[in-house]
Parts: sequence; structure tokens; C-alpha cells
Amino acid sequence: MSAFYRPDPNGRHKIILESKAFPSDHFAVLSQIRHHGLSPETSMVTIESPFAEDPIISTYDIQALISKHAADTALILLPGIQYYTGQLFDIPTITAYARKHGIFIIWDLAHAVGNVPLSLHDWDVDAAAWCTYKYLNGGPGCIGGAFVHSRNSLVTTLITDHQPERGYGNRLSGWWGNDKGTRFRMETKFHPVKGAAGFQLSNPSVLDITSLCASLELFELAGGMVPLREKSKRMTAFLEECLSLMSDDAKKLYRIITPSDPDQRGAQLSLLLEHGLLDATMHGLEENGVIVDERKPSVVRAAPAPLYNNFKDCVSFVEAFESALLAAQKAK
Repeated sequence: MSAFYRPDPNGRHKIILESKAFPSDHFAVLSQIRHHGLSPETSMVTIESPFAEDPIISTYDIQALISKHAADTALILLPGIQYYTGQLFDIPTITAYARKHGIFIIWDLAHAVGNVPLSLHDWDVDAAAWCTYKYLNGGPGCIGGAFVHSRNSLVTTLITDHQPERGYGNRLSGWWGNDKGTRFRMETKFHPVKGAAGFQLSNPSVLDITSLCASLELFELAGGMVPLREKSKRMTAFLEECLSLMSDDAKKLYRIITPSDPDQRGAQLSLLLEHGLLDATMHGLEENGVIVDERKPSVVRAAPAPLYNNFKDCVSFVEAFESALLAAQKAK
């Protein structure tokens, strides 16, 4: 964002993001706007679902907001998959619409990478970033990743050029992004590596790379994302079916807020509980050996990962979930 958000107070200066974006995305946007001496009140635009009871944001609603603010928007930041609802956004369509209006778009792929197939270059995505500790199994605090389209990472000057900054886009420059041919000459001019590698700041942790590579080898052994995505669709659909077979008493205590269309979601189903049931339900699940995620105030996120979960795990989860949910209601 520091490289590609270049606001003009008298022209394009706004950043568009969703109102319910992960807090760190909000922090990044707020800090970038203030860093450039602008006000979030006038330079930040948020996308809202038009329906209070339905948090899903349609592609049409996103395009409508882009059209409304196109003349003064400099950058868009959106998630590939929304962390709270599990909605998979239409990345290629939204990207094309943003670029049609001359707006740079960055995708937060924290919940998409390792979850759904991605073709960022082919989709003409400007840039993207992600973590590796979720579906990629790198472990907490593991190294992140970034994509920068080749058109945005061109380096046209030679390492012998005395003014290399004329031949590349400005960015936060770091030791590891400097051309290997000059890195150890201890020169003070930055000559970036070509491509996204030129945006690196420091050398990666050996432990991070080791744990991540071990996981990526398993993805390769599994055949890559295409067969994993096929299994994921079947498994999440099976989980949804199992949930529908719960007792009526249990089903009235929650609803699924993730899109029912398999092409509009990843592995995750977000279960919105009746108010006041979350803590006791999570406690009941843990007592039954089930580890899932909670998002206050009332959402349980269940995501069967095709790399290591199976269909029996889905059945076990639903049995434990129904038991915990009914117990939580009884104790309320």
C-alpha cells in the first residue's frame, strides 16, 4: 500500500474497503491516509451490505460504489474471502471493473490462499498480500507473501545506472529487495530486483521458510489446488447437509451466513448463533475435542480443510455442535 497509494488531495485520494474488513486492514488504511496528511473522514469509503440482516456484499453493490466514487478514488482494498462470513468475492470481475475506472486494487488473500485456486496474473490483479499460517499451515507468525503484477514491478534501468530510481516504481526499499549483483558492494543506491522480489525488505527467517516449505510439499503431493478445491467443495457441502439434519430445536438456535453457492465460498461456514450462546457452545465443543474458531459476539467458524480433514470429521463436528448448542440454550 505504501508503494501504490499515491493520493492527490485535489484529485484521486480515496481508499475503498469493506466496512467489516479485518481490523488490521482498517489500521493499514487509516495509517496510510493519515501518513499522507489526509483525513479518513473524507478519504476513506466503506462498502456496506444494503441489508442489515444479511452481511453478504454482492458484486453489483461493489461495482455501484466504485462507480459512485471513481473520479476521486486512488485505491481499493478488498478480501479474496471475507474472514467473518466466508464469502468468496469475484476477484477477476471486480478487478476488471476497478481497472476500467483507472483504480489500483489490492487483494487481501489471507483466507483465500491455500483455500481456493488463484490466478492473480491472469486475472490482471494489481497486487495482493497474504499470510501463510491459515490454510497453508505455516504456523503462527510465519512469513507472509505478496504478489505484484509484472506491469507494476518493472525495472528498466541497469545496475550500472547512477540514477536507478528513474527506472522503477517507488516503494519502501530494503536490503533484500536490492539486486543481488550490487547487494554486497555496500553502495548507497537502491537497485531493485526485478518483479515482486524487489519489494522485499529483509531476509526471511529460516524457520519460517522451513515450516512453510514442508507444508507446500504436501500441497504438491496432493496434486495442487484443483483437486483440493474439488474435495473442499464436496466436504463443505456435506457439512452443510449434516447441519440441515440437526433437530429442529437445535436449528432454530443458529443460521448459516456464508453463501450457499459453493462458487461463492471457500471451505468455511460461518454459523451465527442466537445472542448469548457463543461462550457456552465453544466450551462444549472443546470438551468434546472439537477445535473451531469463534468471532465475537456470536459466530462459530467451521472450515473443514481438504488437505487433512475428512467427511467423518464433519459428522463428528455436527454431533458435538448440536449437543453443545442445546446445552448452552438450556443453561442460558
